[in-house]
Amino acid sequence: METKYIFVTGGVVSSLGKGIVAASLGKLLQARGYSVTIQKFDPYINIDPGTLNPYEHGECYVTDDGHEADLDLGHYERFLDIATSRANNITTGRIYQNVIRKERKGDYLGKTVQVIPHITDEIKRNVKLLGLKKQYDFVITEIGGTVGDIESLPFLESVRQLKWELGQNCLCVHLTYVPYIAAAGEVKTKPTQHSLQELRKIGIQADMVLCRADRAIPDDERAKISLFSNIPVDSVISVRDSDSIYKIPRMLHEQKVDDILVDLLKLDRPPADLSVWDTLIQRLEHPRHHVRIAMVGKYVDLTESYKSLTEALVHAGMHTSTRIAIDYLDSEQIEREGTAMLANYDAILVPGGFGKRGVEGKIRAIQFARENKVPFLGICLGMQLAVVEYARHVAGLTDANSTEFALDTPHPVIALITEWTDRSGNVEKRDHSSGLGGTMRLGAQRCPVRSGTLLASIYGDSVYERHRHRFEVNNDYVDRLQAAGLTIAARTPVEGLTETVELPTAGEHAHPWFLGVQFHPEFTSTPRHGHPLFIAYIKAALAHASEQRAQQSAAGDSQASQEKHS
Repeated sequence: METKYIFVTGGVVSSLGKGIVAASLGKLLQARGYSVTIQKFDPYINIDPGTLNPYEHGECYVTDDGHEADLDLGHYERFLDIATSRANNITTGRIYQNVIRKERKGDYLGKTVQVIPHITDEIKRNVKLLGLKKQYDFVITEIGGTVGDIESLPFLESVRQLKWELGQNCLCVHLTYVPYIAAAGEVKTKPTQHSLQELRKIGIQADMVLCRADRAIPDDERAKISLFSNIPVDSVISVRDSDSIYKIPRMLHEQKVDDILVDLLKLDRPPADLSVWDTLIQRLEHPRHHVRIAMVGKYVDLTESYKSLTEALVHAGMHTSTRIAIDYLDSEQIEREGTAMLANYDAILVPGGFGKRGVEGKIRAIQFARENKVPFLGICLGMQLAVVEYARHVAGLTDANSTEFALDTPHPVIALITEWTDRSGNVEKRDHSSGLGGTMRLGAQRCPVRSGTLLASIYGDSVYERHRHRFEVNNDYVDRLQAAGLTIAARTPVEGLTETVELPTAGEHAHPWFLGVQFHPEFTSTPRHGHPLFIAYIKAALAHASEQRAQQSAAGDSQASQEKHS
């Protein structure tokens, strides 16, 4: 069949969940037997989100091929269980960069380069890039931003042109917000009407409108939206708030969204089979266990900064029948108030991050986990700080630090790597004066795992995960750290860079579960399969919780016995 294109646009306000909607539509089509991919077009001028503050744009996701991407690509991969690439995330910066590069080469033969047709042609070329590979039945394209924003106009103009060019092989789904006015006691459809009107002014007639609200949209209000938007009432869909993003595909399916899309495109496939998905939701809804995780970070005011990590823990909960309660603790608060707040957690996690702020609080949290035998997982910076903590308090390197935070440290156990081999075998170089964009060790790489280690019990004989970092464990200190009891279970095959550190489960420095990884395993976790590292981590948290309960019970029995005989 010819590739079909579905565009997802948004109106009224941002942050409505276009990425979740696009992923849910893709899941429904995939459940009907179609091959699907999803791409995100962002209107900001950055080449990619790699240099954006997480408070500005949430988490920066990384694809297998090393592209720093919008966090929505994480939703696409988690829902569809597929890998995305650089081609799945395009920004205004990338579009203009490509057009200017072509202009400098003389590709436009002296023409005046303009938004129309040159920018819009480049956008359309990128939209169709994945479809032209003939690997997918559907290419869903999420257009970032909100209809009416000046930044997204070239993208919407391109959608208008493509709807004309592709004919019946193209649909537009518009997501809007329908607010509930408490004083009036009713929902208001006027913002949605205006948003759809704005879309029509651009020349785009939506084929379906999804109405986000904190409650179900009454039928008479759906009829009103239908009347003012030239959309059949059955295609006006109520998308009420949900306690889990993974319930959205079923919610849309129950309103026959996939039936409507297939009918509009004149296709004929069996109904969607959501049985596997429903099983996952059943596990999520009916856990048998409960654990509390302390995530110690610096971006805790915006939990979207740790989106993939949070979801990976949820997936592990699905596969261990465990409800995961995550408390996001500000590492700067630990610096001020100490580690007492960590006392009642079943496990501690220190995620990735950049910059000096809050680092000492993270180190104190790691020390607490190590000394009190609390299961610990450090990711990227979290692993590096675990090395710093161990160097300072066990290996005798009192002032150990990372050169990211202290260039003049006498013991740079973490330092900037100046030369390394990327996943394609190319040698990359950098120094402290290099630019920040795209200059990290990025993408998936494979390396062997040392047998008999905790890591080997999780991954087997090799690990293949995605990276995003500039600093590495300094090889000059590896022997001293290992002599002090730190186990390095994986190193890159070419440069010998440390990929993981752990503590043994027996001996002088024994710990039940202590692991730091330089890579980002959260990027490859999915609801269907979970991830072996996070599943192992949650099992360790469950074991710790069980042990703590047993100790408390024994202590209670002992106290009761003493009172009885006193």
